[in-house]
Amino acid sequence: MDSTNPKFIHITSNIWIWMQTLHGGTYQIKSLDFEINNTFNMSSATKGDRKTTIDVASWMFNIVTSVGIILVNKALMATYGFSFATTLTGLHFATTTLLTTILKWLGYIQTSHLPLPDLIRFVLFANFSIVGMNVSLMWNSVGFYQIAKLSMIPVSCFLEVILDNVRYSRDTKLSISLVLLGVAVCTVTDVSVNAKGFIAAVVAVWSTALQQYYVHYLQRKYSLGSFNLLGHTAPVQAASLLLAGPFVDYWLTNKRVDAYNYGLISILFIILSCSIAVGTNLSQFICIGRFTAVSFQVLGHMKTILVLALGFIFFGKEGLNLQVILGMIIAIAGMIWYGNASSKPGGKERLSSSIPTPKTQEYNVLPVSSQTDQEI
Repeated sequence: MDSTNPKFIHITSNIWIWMQTLHGGTYQIKSLDFEINNTFNMSSATKGDRKTTIDVASWMFNIVTSVGIILVNKALMATYGFSFATTLTGLHFATTTLLTTILKWLGYIQTSHLPLPDLIRFVLFANFSIVGMNVSLMWNSVGFYQIAKLSMIPVSCFLEVILDNVRYSRDTKLSISLVLLGVAVCTVTDVSVNAKGFIAAVVAVWSTALQQYYVHYLQRKYSLGSFNLLGHTAPVQAASLLLAGPFVDYWLTNKRVDAYNYGLISILFIILSCSIAVGTNLSQFICIGRFTAVSFQVLGHMKTILVLALGFIFFGKEGLNLQVILGMIIAIAGMIWYGNASSKPGGKERLSSSIPTPKTQEYNVLPVSSQTDQEI
């Protein structure tokens, strides 16, 4: 304990007083024992409150930035016709790279190490996820696209069970099922599938699940903070997506990004999208690092509900009906149940740790939770 800590000074001063009045030794020793226990209990409670506060703030940060960027991109693409999603994502990571470089130069991010094979593997998963989702949306109906997105949760569960030896309680499994049901009710309408669309959806789902699993895995294995991991991955993703993005977008839309009619308003929307994307990328890494990919997917469907609700508010109430409202209620009930069930003992347990936990770095923007045996 730090000798300059007021609590430490308070305890040591009491020890001195009690030593001076040794004739009443039994009473003083009991008082000292009570006061020390009380001090440490208060410290534990404060630490628990701080973790809860950071957890809630992390989720709110992710929800606000994710919903914000969806609404901005929807306006950019629907209103101003900027349909180059892959190139735009490359610009997002370029902006994130710029920020992490500035913070590293200023000394706010310490130098860290991520082996090249792990970096390449992560970037491949992430880029296949981005391109796969865009292709899946183009080749499939909206209903099947939504079903594919929902299937990420069972796939993420499968990865945790196989790779991390995680076990889920019955209530946790049922709560996940309820979330899937609710989101399906309010988002899945027409469902049609074809062979190439199905293949694109499979690639998109598995690459996304693996990318999100790797966010958690790499942070735990190499004790990387959220900004540290972004500092490694964002430059490579930016370079690869900006090189391949224009070609992928031309393939998907039959339009050239360099031929787009850039106006002041559309440029401002692109800048706004890139600015919000920095927060979206960071908050994703924070949330998955502190929790798991499964929790990120389950509670992340709150963003789907909010996007639907805000879409009805800002873009008209067409499509808002009893079925959508019922689906929203079911999904929210499932999320609340999941949060309660997974936090209970045995709700979600890692039976044995397959990831080594080396010494934590001195700097961590928002440290990864040290809870290894049971995770939310």
